[in-house]
Amino acid sequence: MADSSQALKPMVKPANRPARGRPDLSTLAGIAVALGGILGGLILEKGQIQDIVQMTAALIVLGGTLGAVLVTTPLAVVLRGIKGLGGIFLERGSSADATIDALIGYATKARKNGIVSIEKEAAAIEDPFMRKALNLAVDGTDLQELRKMMDTDISLSEQSAEADARVWEAAGGYAPTIGIIGAVLGLIQVMKHLEDIKEVGHGIAVAFVATVYGVGSANILFLPAANKMRAHIRQGTILKEMILEGVVGIVEGLNPSLIRMKLEAFNPNPRKPKNEGGAKLLPGAKPAAVKAPPAAVAGG
Repeated sequence: MADSSQALKPMVKPANRPARGRPDLSTLAGIAVALGGILGGLILEKGQIQDIVQMTAALIVLGGTLGAVLVTTPLAVVLRGIKGLGGIFLERGSSADATIDALIGYATKARKNGIVSIEKEAAAIEDPFMRKALNLAVDGTDLQELRKMMDTDISLSEQSAEADARVWEAAGGYAPTIGIIGAVLGLIQVMKHLEDIKEVGHGIAVAFVATVYGVGSANILFLPAANKMRAHIRQGTILKEMILEGVVGIVEGLNPSLIRMKLEAFNPNPRKPKNEGGAKLLPGAKPAAVKAPPAAVAGG
């Protein structure tokens, strides 16, 4: 029993610690390609980068967009959305494999010693969703009630994250219009100097920079950021649904092999089982707990 407890300890943190961020190459490459294409086209047309570097236009577009978003969205949600923007530049390494390993370890111990035997490990889990689900299971919560409570958690978490994504979706909607406002303001200034044709031409060129900033920021950053955040929301929801199915399997006393088979359906890129190819076995798991015996497979 002591050995099983110690075998589970190493699995708690890797399975439930938030994924440390490596740079998301798709986001960085996408922005680089978009900017490179736009600036490259400008240079090929014998333009200069200085032609579109206008602090006044940037102030109008960014300030106006932020103000419009604040009018639309509660401040707390805006702050969450701004904080969450950094997440699109970090790659979320899938923790599905590590989470499955942890759940199988808990299932193995619970099947041998009873579900109460994992109470200590459950309390030490960092991920609040898995911790809550396992604690409810250890406390003997009715299975239907447990599923209902955790489904509610998933739904509320998804709604909160969706609100954060809508902050950037709103910004993407307002920025082009604010850019047009900036262009009109620039043209108003141009009209004051119609006597100098050179100044008129230069002023018109500068005026339309605000439109470039508005349309560019909306389509290169704001709207793509909202969609990337929604992709992360879907990944998180699938992971939570997988955890819930694993905990339900533990409560039902299913064979850990069958639980693994059920959970791997949630994992789009499963790795090979650890007991194949001479690799190391899962901590606290016997080979039988990783690969279902022929009798279990034949029984469906």
